[in-house]
Amino acid sequence: MADSADHPADLPPCPPAPGGGLLPPELRAWMRLLAATGAVEQRLRSVVKERLDVSHDEFLVLCLLAEQPEGGLRMTRIAELLGRPKTRLTYQIACLQRGGLVTRRTVCGDRRGVEVDLTAKARGQLQEASAALATAVTEALATRVGPAEREAVAGLLPGLGDKAPAE
Repeated sequence: MADSADHPADLPPCPPAPGGGLLPPELRAWMRLLAATGAVEQRLRSVVKERLDVSHDEFLVLCLLAEQPEGGLRMTRIAELLGRPKTRLTYQIACLQRGGLVTRRTVCGDRRGVEVDLTAKARGQLQEASAALATAVTEALATRVGPAEREAVAGLLPGLGDKAPAE
């Protein structure tokens, strides 16, 4: 396995080119967003594995299901939202089901439709892990965004404005 020092998310950000470089502002902003997202995912992977004992992709499925006020989601909708092939999702759902974290049921009136929902066990584990997960997201973003970006994003993520960037 590669040393974490070799991972781009652990390196300081590249300084902007004088005059803004070749990229339009939208593309530069998107590149910064990708770097911040990578830092969050890297930080979350270890917390998710330690607290929930699932893969990062399985965690994303759990998060989608956790945000549903009533019932679950159809597997086709989960695949669309995550941009994953249905075959890969079928494997992830099977792993989550074996772990007692989700249930699968046929959609009434549609033999081919399958709906997935969280179990009480998964809800409990997500609630227990939520503080550690939120801290991981906030800390990872605090290391990747500057003061102006932090102020803009603070409205979306409570507590981000309180974190100083790591020196």
